[in-house]
Amino acid sequence: MADRTWPGGTLVAAAQRGDVEALSALVYSSHPHVQRFAHSLCATPQDAEDAAQEALIILYRKIGMLRASGALASWMFRIVRNECLRRTRGLLHRGPADEPDRPGTSGGGRSAEEEVLLRLEAERVAAAVAALPDDQRQVLVMRDIQGLPGRTVADRLGLSTAAMKSRLHRARSAVREALHDEPARTTGTRGTDDDI
Repeated sequence: MADRTWPGGTLVAAAQRGDVEALSALVYSSHPHVQRFAHSLCATPQDAEDAAQEALIILYRKIGMLRASGALASWMFRIVRNECLRRTRGLLHRGPADEPDRPGTSGGGRSAEEEVLLRLEAERVAAAVAALPDDQRQVLVMRDIQGLPGRTVADRLGLSTAAMKSRLHRARSAVREALHDEPARTTGTRGTDDDI
């Protein structure tokens, strides 16, 4: 099973001091987490791969900009989210260049309009998550994006399981409310609090 823990503060600090081996290890060990973020935020697998690659390049080049070594996960989440949003905007400006002559006849493939709507929805979800207070976003990212068990999330954040569930419930409710404010065809973060 893949390691679900982010690199520790010691490795981050060494990378920030310019230790090339530490920086390489940091990028390597962050890769699976960044990919998970990208695949949950971007609308297509190709965009997710591109966004993850770009995020790792930014990590490599700009690790010195990270203010707190413990904030690596949230920093990378913001970078990936911004990359996914940038790619969605690029699609909207390019237009449906790859749209087939007969939409809907490609054996179950989505039309260009459906692709744009899915990407817009991904942008709305990412914006709603980004707007959460740090404590709620952290719980939501760890539980719903990284897929960590509830007890693990509570332990890592120094919370009781009940406090973690409460914070997660508030975060999910805030995201649902943000998504409800604008009508959309699909919602990507609807889930029950029973699967905490």
